[in-house]
Amino acid sequence: MAALATMLALALALVLAMWMIILLAFARPLAARWREPVLRQPVIIIESDDWGAGPLAQADLLRRLAALLHRVRDCSGRPATMTLGVVFEVPDGARIAATDCTEYHSLAFTDARFNAVRVAMQDGIQTGVFVPQLHGQCHYWPPALQVAAQTDNSVRDWLIASEPAESENLPSYLQSRWVDASTLPSRTLAPDAIQQAATDEVSAYQAVFGSAPQVAVATTFVWNDTVEAAWAKSGVEVIITPGRRSTCRNAAGQPDCIDTTMLTGDRSLAGQTYLVRDVYFEPALGHDPQRLVDGLIARSRQGRACLVETHRFNFLQAPNASLATLEAGLNAALAASPTLRFLSPLELVNKIQNRDPVWIETRLMPRLTAWRTRLDEIPRFRRVAQLSGLALLLACLEHAA
Repeated sequence: MAALATMLALALALVLAMWMIILLAFARPLAARWREPVLRQPVIIIESDDWGAGPLAQADLLRRLAALLHRVRDCSGRPATMTLGVVFEVPDGARIAATDCTEYHSLAFTDARFNAVRVAMQDGIQTGVFVPQLHGQCHYWPPALQVAAQTDNSVRDWLIASEPAESENLPSYLQSRWVDASTLPSRTLAPDAIQQAATDEVSAYQAVFGSAPQVAVATTFVWNDTVEAAWAKSGVEVIITPGRRSTCRNAAGQPDCIDTTMLTGDRSLAGQTYLVRDVYFEPALGHDPQRLVDGLIARSRQGRACLVETHRFNFLQAPNASLATLEAGLNAALAASPTLRFLSPLELVNKIQNRDPVWIETRLMPRLTAWRTRLDEIPRFRRVAQLSGLALLLACLEHAA
């Protein structure tokens, strides 16, 4: 019996030691997910990019979107909210063509041709269904387009088009604003050029909306510390991310050179708060209403807000179907989660920073439950925890709490 007891004690010691090694090996991501705020209520924010300077058909689409959002109300009676990632210029095709593509000229969002688009946008802002965000002065780096146009006729044709252009029709790698992707892999822009460009786009935002932007989302999610620092100097307090930061386009044109990852509530070196937007919902690509519901349920179990990424192209390419799918998705989300609330990104950040007890969970058991759900996203941890029996221990701790 004594020998058996000794063997059991040794086995237990070995298991405990193994668990300790695993926890130490994954200590950083485990601790990060424990520190991440846990929401007490389900939250959904529809985030839509690429609006602003561009096709004039946006005016009617924005009015239809605003009417749709007003029809969908959360449990407090608040209408659904959609952020608009706004760009403030497109190429002035006629002027560029007159120079044989040797000079770049822009058509600003303040131009009279965009009056109806701006009015529709402002009307939605005033009624509380649209929230503007800084997406960029433009959805590209102009000097890169000029270089690319010398060898790519499709880029040249896009630059000299007579009607306001759709940035969605550019090659995807050229849609990144904060790198020079005229050739691949991309090259880093000079800090002075980034600073000047950030200053210019903040001024453009202020000219349209009357105040400096507080929330920014980089085009194609390619940006760096220099961009964040430039935004911070101009008053940007919140940065929308996909949970990681790409700083280049690789040889295949894909976002790459990931230099950091982040969770909601983390801070940038320049002091901004990060939010994570990672539920992808594009009706024109065949995404159905259930995709939005599934994203909400998964994020709610994790104690996170569901930030939904969608783009203007859905409503330009298939307006009726995309509007119907969005409305069906929002109504299905309300049916699946009757306590669902609609917020803006800045409101969410303020509740997190103020640790608002109505919104932010402080009780141990709900926090532990959300934390356990978040652990499945840590690469390799779930498999290692299951094989070692650590997953069972974590489940027992959750129930004990």
